[in-house]
Amino acid sequence: MTKSNPKPVFGDQNDFFEEVKGRKTALFLDYDGTLTPIVSRPEDAQISQEMKDLLAQLAEKYTVAVITGRDMDDVKKLVGLNNLVYAGSHGFRISGPDGLYKEHEKTSVLLPELNIIEKELMELQKKYKGVQIDRKRYAIGVHYRNAKDEEIDDILADFEEVLAKNPGYKKGTGKKIVEIKPDLDWHKGKAVLWILQELGLAADDSVIPVYIGDDDTDEDAFEALETDGIGIGIMVEHSGNSTHASYTLKDVDEVATLFKKLL
Repeated sequence: MTKSNPKPVFGDQNDFFEEVKGRKTALFLDYDGTLTPIVSRPEDAQISQEMKDLLAQLAEKYTVAVITGRDMDDVKKLVGLNNLVYAGSHGFRISGPDGLYKEHEKTSVLLPELNIIEKELMELQKKYKGVQIDRKRYAIGVHYRNAKDEEIDDILADFEEVLAKNPGYKKGTGKKIVEIKPDLDWHKGKAVLWILQELGLAADDSVIPVYIGDDDTDEDAFEALETDGIGIGIMVEHSGNSTHASYTLKDVDEVATLFKKLL
């Protein structure tokens, strides 16, 4: 069930802290917009040393997973901590300590097709100044944050043309980005549930999963945890749109403040 008015984590009632009181938190975290501010170029989104230190401390007490649209190897390199779980490409590829690993069984055969689609989308980068094509292992993003406002409708129309020519793929949306990705029944929410199951946390009532994210793709994870009361979703920088998350944080700084409270 979506909510139009989720409560602030640091609100007057302290409801969030009452919910997690006396339980171990399993933290699931988006990267861009959650651990780092959104920036014009994805390659410039570097995690701060303070945030990295907080994650390292949290990982000593809790399960910590980073769930991102970025490639798994990319985000592992950016965060640089070995004792976290990393899920890249919206959960299509997952790895963690003690041999934890999953790669969606249907994705590897799609790589040649994605290579062809990438070439088609590169034409948008040539055609429109400010468009950046971001090839991930199992998805291709079209960033238009730096494009001219008057060209955005044309950019999205050209994107839809490429998508229409490639059955078996679907559109993903985010903040100033559209993606082409495999049309498979797998997303961040299913990745979170798989990780909980594999780590033996799904049936542990002493553990409460908390997912923190800022974008449309995080809604699958919010819904997976909130629908059956499994855990808690927190939306960063809530825009006012309906969300499955129960709580909000203002920005990356408030995410860091929450981490300090949980230590």
